[in-house]
Amino acid sequence: MSNSHIRKVLIVGGGTAGWMTAAFLSQALGEHITIELIESDQISTIGVGEATIPPINNFNAALGIDENEFIKATQATFKLGIEFRNWGELGERYTHGFGTIGQVTGIVDFHHYWLKMFQAGNVDRIEDYSINLLACEKNKFIRASDKYPNSPLNDIRHAFHFDAGLYAKYLRGYSERHGVRRTEGRILSVQQDSGNGFVTSVTMENGDVHDADLFVDCSGFRGLLIEQTLHAGYDDWSHWLPCDRALAVPCASVAPLTPYTRSTAHTAGWQWRIPLQNRIGNGHVYCSSYISDDEAASVLMGNLDGEALAEPRALKFVTGKRRRMWDKNVVAIGLSSGFMEPLESTSIHLIQKGVSRLVSLFPNRGFSQADIDEFNRQSLVEFEQIRDFIILHYHATRRTDSEFWNYCRTMPIPDSLQRKIDLFRSNGRIYRDNNELFAEASWFEVMLGQGMHPSGYHPLVDAKSDELITNMLADVKRVMHGVVDLMPTHEAFIAEHCASNPM
Repeated sequence: MSNSHIRKVLIVGGGTAGWMTAAFLSQALGEHITIELIESDQISTIGVGEATIPPINNFNAALGIDENEFIKATQATFKLGIEFRNWGELGERYTHGFGTIGQVTGIVDFHHYWLKMFQAGNVDRIEDYSINLLACEKNKFIRASDKYPNSPLNDIRHAFHFDAGLYAKYLRGYSERHGVRRTEGRILSVQQDSGNGFVTSVTMENGDVHDADLFVDCSGFRGLLIEQTLHAGYDDWSHWLPCDRALAVPCASVAPLTPYTRSTAHTAGWQWRIPLQNRIGNGHVYCSSYISDDEAASVLMGNLDGEALAEPRALKFVTGKRRRMWDKNVVAIGLSSGFMEPLESTSIHLIQKGVSRLVSLFPNRGFSQADIDEFNRQSLVEFEQIRDFIILHYHATRRTDSEFWNYCRTMPIPDSLQRKIDLFRSNGRIYRDNNELFAEASWFEVMLGQGMHPSGYHPLVDAKSDELITNMLADVKRVMHGVVDLMPTHEAFIAEHCASNPM
């Protein structure tokens, strides 16, 4: 290797972010670049991200991970979507399912044909036209299969619920087998080049000095390198996403084992329910301006499905992002880069995208500013797009039962989100900007689920006769129900293929 190449990468911090970074870099960079990870057993990780979205399959596949093995090691279950309760109005529920709705219909998306019939009073449930939504409803699961051409089985999209601590442990083993060196201990100080401000090394409490060419900050909210050392700055989004605290607690499992996450809106926030093989993960995300910590704990503990297995664990945060996620020779990955509350399970995805973006723009020791600027530009766009999707859930509500929901319903929102809402409310149009994370079907399901109803639909739908559209919808509904009825239950599928050992 020439003198211009990066020779060593130092990852500061472990947990999910650190070990995902280590595993991916060890696979991508090979043996020519030394990778070291420093973590302290005395510093606990946040570990709130136990629910994921389908792109994690790409991450695991890139590492060559066997899915059944990974599921057994992490007490994982499958996830087909997220059920939302009490978000549009008290007593209402809907599911944001992964994958597509209906079938391919050419120029005009399937949902426009459904909208026409819905507005005419001829159909009612969108769930009847999505294999993921129906499987959630009936607690069924099977992996996607291309054995049967034109079958909805091709369209199943799944992610996972897993124990984030066990996932980090699993990836640590993978990383160490691929040459990553782990150093245990606390960092006492950070050294910088007096000329250009680049980080040159870190010094441990025991006096050991660890240097590198490239540093990856996975130190969590404190941002030891990106913020405490380089002062990259932080954009606070709490005026749009006012929740600032969370309490997390596990509880005993109950039947049935559901293939979806549940999000239940409360008076001043919402509660997650994440079913694993050995327990259920629960948490209450709330705004401390509208509810006390004690009241929030009471809400959480009063809405568990099983016996609590621990005392609630508290977390404080400010939703937003680092202004520069890559600064000089430091790249922030995970919570050090920003925090997006786990409403749509994007935390682990942002780790995945951050490290894959780093590999895509991997530097030499010259650290081109153009590469750094592009990394930050792409990261900003991604954070803003996810931010808008999460704001939608809060803003698109009809709840008037608390000051919190009155604020969310009436607050000004970003112009980028208002544009999407206006397009949908007029004729049900949805456009995916720059290949953003959440596709048209996701926006449709959340907008519709929370009570947004377009005044019209795509006019080209009228080129087909009502009879043809009615028959098409009926066929799709019949096939979807028939396929899901034949699927095994979620619990039976896991028992046959990937049950974990009891803990």
